Amino acid sequence: MRILIVTDAWEPQVNGVVRTLQATIGELRKEGHEVEVISPNLFRSIPCPSYGEIRLAFAGSRRVGRMIAQFEPQAIHISTEGPLGLAARRWCLSNGFPFTTAYHTRFPEYVAARLPLSPALVWRFIRWFHRPARHIMVATRSLARELAEQGLGQTMMWERGVDHALFRPGRAPHPAFADLTRPIQLYVGRVAVEKNIEAFLDSAQPGTKVIVGDGPALAELAARHPDAYFLGKLGGEALASAYAGADVFVFPSRTDTFGLVVIEALSCGTPVAAYPVPGPGDIVRGGAGVLDDDLDAAIAGALTCSRTDAAALGARYNWSGCTAQFLRALTFVPADAHPAAAIAATRLET
Repeated sequence: MRILIVTDAWEPQVNGVVRTLQATIGELRKEGHEVEVISPNLFRSIPCPSYGEIRLAFAGSRRVGRMIAQFEPQAIHISTEGPLGLAARRWCLSNGFPFTTAYHTRFPEYVAARLPLSPALVWRFIRWFHRPARHIMVATRSLARELAEQGLGQTMMWERGVDHALFRPGRAPHPAFADLTRPIQLYVGRVAVEKNIEAFLDSAQPGTKVIVGDGPALAELAARHPDAYFLGKLGGEALASAYAGADVFVFPSRTDTFGLVVIEALSCGTPVAAYPVPGPGDIVRGGAGVLDDDLDAAIAGALTCSRTDAAALGARYNWSGCTAQFLRALTFVPADAHPAAAIAATRLET
């Protein structure tokens, strides 16, 4: 199948959306599918206010339409609600071309954390954007229920996976951990206001708090919490060794839709402490971690959990299964032909 993915989140960003797309595209290509990506690096762009890693592309539906026509896709997936997603959505609706979308971020709560906007107002935009999609891909059943309450019932599951060759139990701890007081409590992710890292740094559990990641709140948090250890951005073997060397993984976000870092930590055998909210609430179960509205209590409880149980739970998530779900969401698209009339119409217009 010829699959076109349109996304406003792409390299060199390092976040769950980008990593999920990269891993899924890699699996699709291994299975013989032809995949093209329309992303901000193909256009002039400006940094998104308060989130400079995201580039906002200067792209209209006419130019995006020409790119779609050139590729001649059999399926179009619009991953994000940014300028490129809007342009592709407009083209698809104008040409009667079916498409899927994904709800990666709890956008209303994310915006409310940064701007004086009512979540209800943002939900109006979310409903408008996703309503025409044949399927809306979501990572958890909690998200599916949340969207159904907003009148968006055409959801399909698209969970997340883990590279188990990289994220596995038994790794040696990160070298920086050698002289740190245990228990080591680890956070991995973007260092920004919407991640609620302050709640973790304010917790009273003894030991050492370690922050892995970068973002606009890094300097401020480092200045306010000199006893915490800020390792900066890590990837690959270094990141895996940080997960494996920690005694507990702390996920303080209340707005993430899933938390790819949660299953990476579990896959390394590290129990998880988090709030009982969508995302970790859909993942953490059994003896693999503790969910509690009191984050101190969650951390204390998770420190007593079984690393074996954590690793067993993490092992159920894999990218091949995730990609199979992605393909199932495209089943309304005939696999043997593209909508030639829509493509021809675009060529006439341009």
